[in-house]
Amino acid sequence: MEIDGGDLGTKARVVLKLELLQHTGSFKARGALNTLLTRSVPVGGVVAASGGNHGAAVAWAASRAGVPAQVFVPATSPPVKARRIAAYGATVVVVVDGYYPDALAASREWAADRQVTEVHAYDASEVVAGQGSLGLELADQVLDADQVLVSCGGGGLFAGVALALDGGPTVLPVEPERCRTLHAALAAGGPVQGEVGGVAADSMGAATAGRIAYEVAASRSITPPLVPDDAIVAAREFLWERCRILAEPGGATAFASLFCGAVRPAAGTTVVVVVSGGNTLEIPDATSEA
Repeated sequence: MEIDGGDLGTKARVVLKLELLQHTGSFKARGALNTLLTRSVPVGGVVAASGGNHGAAVAWAASRAGVPAQVFVPATSPPVKARRIAAYGATVVVVVDGYYPDALAASREWAADRQVTEVHAYDASEVVAGQGSLGLELADQVLDADQVLVSCGGGGLFAGVALALDGGPTVLPVEPERCRTLHAALAAGGPVQGEVGGVAADSMGAATAGRIAYEVAASRSITPPLVPDDAIVAAREFLWERCRILAEPGGATAFASLFCGAVRPAAGTTVVVVVSGGNTLEIPDATSEA
């Protein structure tokens, strides 16, 4: 979908890649399904930890493969996401406190004495390769792309798209200021634990960047653009009011970088923005979310 770059103060061509229309409402379906197609899954099925979107994707992929799925989510995950996971047939375990890292720890404790396959949310080669299919699609769909902007939590989407488009357009991972895991990893010389919070934490609150994403970003000397919460809120409102695209905060994070000027593409270039998810029932309202 192409939108008028002038509305964003840019003379670049702006194309939106609408991954909120993907199976389960986010790009996560790609990596989850690829994992189940390429790995041997025991009769115990699969286990995953998720802020919501990955869990729904794993539940959906498991239902397609005919295997059971156990998904751990933090209590901070929106109830609509937990309901979606359950609707796909998975058993949902809500971890009372914390964010994604707490759900991951609980899932691994549960899986320790069981024959199950873990489907990591972002730092496994099969997951990253699956997310890379988005990049392969873009290579065919937007032949003149100069830059691709993707929201970055743990970094699986960024790593997959960057590797798929290697030698092509520049792929930039955009992070919320309050979930800057890849930014912190690059500053520290490797993934480090960080604090998470803000409006996009349910889908972007990985706390630690993936090793794969770190290595891809470091090898390309990439500095992730950072966007504040108010820019994410405003970007969501713009997408809804102007385009009738109902993105969740994490799904609108890449777009927010154009909206607030954290990314300024050159005039005459083509920039692709991945709207990565839309698992929300909340109509954007800048007055209530700021």
